[in-house]
Amino acid sequence: KSPHPVDIYEDLDGLVFEIACTGLKKEEVEINIEHDILRVSYTKPSWDPNVEKHRQYQINGIARRSFDLAYRVASKYNLANSKASMIDGLLVITLPFADEAKPKKLLIN
Repeated sequence: KSPHPVDIYEDLDGLVFEIACTGLKKEEVEINIEHDILRVSYTKPSWDPNVEKHRQYQINGIARRSFDLAYRVASKYNLANSKASMIDGLLVITLPFADEAKPKKLLIN
């Protein structure tokens, strides 16, 4: 079983998660933050034989598998001010730097 497609990177604004959600609606994906854990999950609905009996797949390549991803996030990121958006099947979660982690300029007296 291959891992779920995810890109995680840091940019000038903070930490960014890009999670593939092909074929999913934003209402079907759940994002939870508890302490220092970011959890993203999707539970595939139960198999519906009424829908599937009319389909004769030639290729069945879109997985739409359930997933449950959890990441421990360093304190240098502000989980409380996280933002999420989903466009064209890509879920993007941005965690800004915590104020105390932002670079500071020290003046010489």
